[in-house]
Amino acid sequence: MRHVPVLLQEVLEALNLEAGKNIIDCTLGDAGHAEKILELTSPDGKLLGIDADAEAILRTKQFLYKFDERVVFARDNFENLRNIVKENKFDNVDGILMDYGWSSPQFEERGRGFSFLKTDEPLDMRYDTYLKCMHEAVSPPLTPDGRPIYGPCSAAELIDHKDVEGLSEMFRKYGEENLSKEIAEAIVEKRQAFPIETVGDLVDVILDVYRKKLKIPTESGQAEQRIPWVGGLHPATKVFQALRIAVNDELGVIERVLPQAIEVLKSGGRLAVITFHSIEDSIVKHYFKSQNNKTIKIITKKPVICSEEEREQNPRARSAKLRVIEKI
Repeated sequence: MRHVPVLLQEVLEALNLEAGKNIIDCTLGDAGHAEKILELTSPDGKLLGIDADAEAILRTKQFLYKFDERVVFARDNFENLRNIVKENKFDNVDGILMDYGWSSPQFEERGRGFSFLKTDEPLDMRYDTYLKCMHEAVSPPLTPDGRPIYGPCSAAELIDHKDVEGLSEMFRKYGEENLSKEIAEAIVEKRQAFPIETVGDLVDVILDVYRKKLKIPTESGQAEQRIPWVGGLHPATKVFQALRIAVNDELGVIERVLPQAIEVLKSGGRLAVITFHSIEDSIVKHYFKSQNNKTIKIITKKPVICSEEEREQNPRARSAKLRVIEKI
């Protein structure tokens, strides 16, 4: 299954694509955006495709092989954008795309525990599984400005290292989970009996908390095993989002890469950013506002959202927001 890119036409229009332009796709994924970008910048426009996932790079080459030397691949985290551009001598950058969504194959095919429905998978959630956990204590290391660094740890290791307060804060801050404290307490209690290592281990803990909170009827002293859907969402949705963000330090990466993107763009070049939840969008929105009429001008006064047609065809697009700026 190939990942379906969101807001495809909107992105292509926003980047002002034409023959000969050089574009960076910071989140290559399955190259849905990249393939169309290369078609519209032919015959001599080039694309620098970045992805931290080695499997994604290998997979993407089968979709972009026809463009041959017009594509430069970089297996790296896009938070190192400045160095990646320098190392690959990718000059005269006309446009940059950042799509902060996770591709469908990563959820469905990688076996890394991204989806709460894949109960037998290990609770990993890292882009790059070669990275090892750097945590040695309950409290994570901090950046110079005091921001906690949550990776590169697997989700299972992170859950094992943090105390109730740390887990609760993470679920509340990154997942906006209403039962963050109750779930954190249940995790700490459960891990004293056995390690929480698989998706199913964690999902069971979360469901138990929700069943007790919602007072699900019991039979023979045991709560019914049905899933207590809340507002149309699986109870594990927000906790898994929070863990994914924390494991990969997604918000910190966004904060660090935005200034680099503007730096490497040439004057008149455009940056298009797609976010999928309010925390990400808030970071992008406020950074763009802080730089407006200084280093950039904002092209999209309000975020661009998908059409009704796209929402019906691709449910993932319903939460996508596109913001675009142009370097002065």
